Amino acid sequence: MISGTLVTLGPILPTDFESLFRWANDKEAARLNDVYRPADWRSQQEYWLNIGKNGAMVVFAIRKNGAPAIVGYIQITNIDPVHRSAMISIRIGDAVNRGHGYGREALALAQSYCWNHLNLSRIGLTVFQTNGRAIGIYAAAGFEQEGVLRKAVFIDGQWVDVVVMAINHPTRTNATPSLSVT
Repeated sequence: MISGTLVTLGPILPTDFESLFRWANDKEAARLNDVYRPADWRSQQEYWLNIGKNGAMVVFAIRKNGAPAIVGYIQITNIDPVHRSAMISIRIGDAVNRGHGYGREALALAQSYCWNHLNLSRIGLTVFQTNGRAIGIYAAAGFEQEGVLRKAVFIDGQWVDVVVMAINHPTRTNATPSLSVT
């Protein structure tokens, strides 16, 4: 478990499946970061049961400190040990839990995990241009905009731009040691 002031990051548990399934079928929340497609119970359950078998992915449940209920999750995907990079995404499931700093702190804890446990040098993400709150949180965490994929997704009858953002490890550089030949 990784604990902060507000939240703890830990494993997804079978008792979380009901909330995860409900969030997967929340059309309003889906438009913040994905195309809505109704999920079926069996596929969702298999996905969450098998998540630990994918070595290129780490998923943490986000829980308020001292509370057993899941409030969201954070995924580190496309972990590339050669290039020391990965993608990250976060979801706070119910609207009532948004705007309290849980996502902001979970993101900071996950960044620290990426730097200190996965030995990554770069973390990237994509976010819909229409999700201003998320863009602000990512920018405050040090992510910088690298580009825009114009009209990349079709959501609710409209084309939406996708913003590409990333952060590099704050103390690592591209400097290569000079070799001396004697």
